[in-house]
Amino acid sequence: MSSLSGILNIASTALQASQTGISVVSNNVSNVNTPGYVREVANQESLVVGGAGGGVAVTSVTRAADSYLQQASLSASGDAGNYGAISNYLDQAQTLFGDPSSSSTLFDQLDQVFSAFSAQAAAPSGVTQSQSVSALQSFFNQAGQISSSLQALQTQTTTQINSDVSTVNDLLQKISDLNTVISQGTVAGSNVTGYQDLQSQYTDQLSKLIDIKVSQDGSSTGAITIRGSDGTALTTLGRSPAVFTYDQSNGSGQLLFTPPGGQQQPYGTRLTSGELEGLLHAQNTDLPNLSQQLAEFTAGTATALNQASNAYSSTPAPSTLTGKDIGIDVPSAIANFTGKTTIAIVNAQGVVQKTVAIDFSAKTLSVNGGAATSFGTASTFISSLNTALAPAGGASVSGNSLSLTAAGGNGVVVADDPTTPSQLGGKGFSQYFGLNDVVTSKGASDYATGLTAGSTSGFTSGTMKFRLATADGTDVADVSVTPTSGQTIGQLVTQLNATTGGLGAYGSFTLDSNGGIAFTARSGSNLNLGVVSDTTSWNGSGPSFTQLFGIDPTTRSYRTGNLTVNPAIVQQPGLLPNAKLNLTAAAGSVALSPGDTRGADALGQVGTTIRTFQAAGLAPASTVTLSNYSAALSARIGAAASNASTTATNATAAATEAQSRRSGVEGVNLDQELVSLTTYQQAYNASARLLTAAKDMYDTLLAMVQ
Repeated sequence: MSSLSGILNIASTALQASQTGISVVSNNVSNVNTPGYVREVANQESLVVGGAGGGVAVTSVTRAADSYLQQASLSASGDAGNYGAISNYLDQAQTLFGDPSSSSTLFDQLDQVFSAFSAQAAAPSGVTQSQSVSALQSFFNQAGQISSSLQALQTQTTTQINSDVSTVNDLLQKISDLNTVISQGTVAGSNVTGYQDLQSQYTDQLSKLIDIKVSQDGSSTGAITIRGSDGTALTTLGRSPAVFTYDQSNGSGQLLFTPPGGQQQPYGTRLTSGELEGLLHAQNTDLPNLSQQLAEFTAGTATALNQASNAYSSTPAPSTLTGKDIGIDVPSAIANFTGKTTIAIVNAQGVVQKTVAIDFSAKTLSVNGGAATSFGTASTFISSLNTALAPAGGASVSGNSLSLTAAGGNGVVVADDPTTPSQLGGKGFSQYFGLNDVVTSKGASDYATGLTAGSTSGFTSGTMKFRLATADGTDVADVSVTPTSGQTIGQLVTQLNATTGGLGAYGSFTLDSNGGIAFTARSGSNLNLGVVSDTTSWNGSGPSFTQLFGIDPTTRSYRTGNLTVNPAIVQQPGLLPNAKLNLTAAAGSVALSPGDTRGADALGQVGTTIRTFQAAGLAPASTVTLSNYSAALSARIGAAASNASTTATNATAAATEAQSRRSGVEGVNLDQELVSLTTYQQAYNASARLLTAAKDMYDTLLAMVQ
């Protein structure tokens, strides 16, 4: 009887095991098209009773997950998310500049400006002047719109980053909650594969946003631990998951997180891929780079056009030349001027009424070709000039702006000496003060101040607070510097470069020959300099140190939106400069001819003028023609977008292949399931026949006993 009982036990356990196997196969087949479903496997083991076989049992139902293929898929998914985000924003940015194959790009608009001026020089008229002004407006309007749209893209990335951060936190919480459910179910011997599938789906979603590593809990609870690229735990069994936040108080944007049981800290270099990495890269690097390159291009264009326009005059000459706010006081600028320039008062026919020749190197004035007399010091220059021009005209200063006027319905013209022209900060007298600009700016667009190391600093109070951050936005250090009253510009630069109390440990400031100041990070540090605050002010009412010298990259980026065509010229295109003052003409003779078109021709040739451009974004410092810089910038933008697109395509293909390989192992194969189903059915039938045979034997034995 004991043998028959053993046979019955073997048959019944085999029957139950077959039923479970058939149920698992049925579940697999029904979920063949369910995303994220991992094929289930019924794990069996032999039963031994008293040293003899006692049948078979299904010890567990597990998922056919492959940890190696899963991690490969997660990594590839992170790369696809990273490069896809970068490509998306660079593609949108390139679209703003226009299709390179069309004539509507920003760079083609500039060519049309030069063509319009050349046409004006060939056939001067009110119509061609209006066309030149219209072309200029179109260029700077389009540039301003692009700059504004780039800023809007940065705002868009901020919104998307905040959304992704919220999603990351939600997914980590869901994964953590499922860890608890799976652990409890595993201990209780329940089938938790459904929860594990759901957890796997959340993990896949998370990997698209941040790069992660997944490992099984060592206590065989069925729970998982998720870590960052450096092994930092983000969620683990028994602890609350990490919480991420996006912080922009540092001027750019950095990802912070609070690890399980820890304190908030920068996530920093732990983030190496995923959509968040791509968005942060676009936010802190790619889009700012484009804005900075655009600003350097447009500001350089404005400076080049103004250099040409200030060398000529409209006919008749304007009665007043009102300059721009140069940022520093006029005497500080005059003190560093060298070379010669001439201010002439002419009537409507261009006949000279009075001339005042200025020799800044010799510090003298000469009226109508007479003997040179000293104008005294830089502080007495304006009063001396005003006396020399009277009564035909005058000079005045309002704030940091210089104005020249002509009396009696006459006009005023400024022209540099052709041999030893006036010069400060790489600009002539008229251009430096912006007396005859065709392009104006709401703020500083050219940071060549002309100040030297020996110039007295006008920053006598206030504090500058700088922030050093890595390319991913992670804060490294905040440094505050308070200028010392009475120091020179050179001494201020030395103070800024001090290792203690300055930024010398992170990089250095340099003052160039044109009076520009720039910061260069220590080689290999990959640090960016930002400005948190600056309460300094030139002479108590002028711009701050960082505004005057354009130290803050964001401030430099906004230059494009500040540039516009001179409103007076927009209203009266006839104010476009077309004639050059004849410096050899004596009083009473024509020195400014209405038929002179050299001014328009010079504006048309601006594109061929060699200029020095500062490093901006990915564009290195260079000394090239404006047209060549324009072409290089266009090519650089196109190449960046194209390379990003190619990289994103390759990353997506790699992710697809990794997922395909993973699905080949973890997914449901109907042919394989058919084989398994047939096997379980045959085992079920065999078990049933064995059970029947045992019953028949049992019945026979009972009959014999009776």
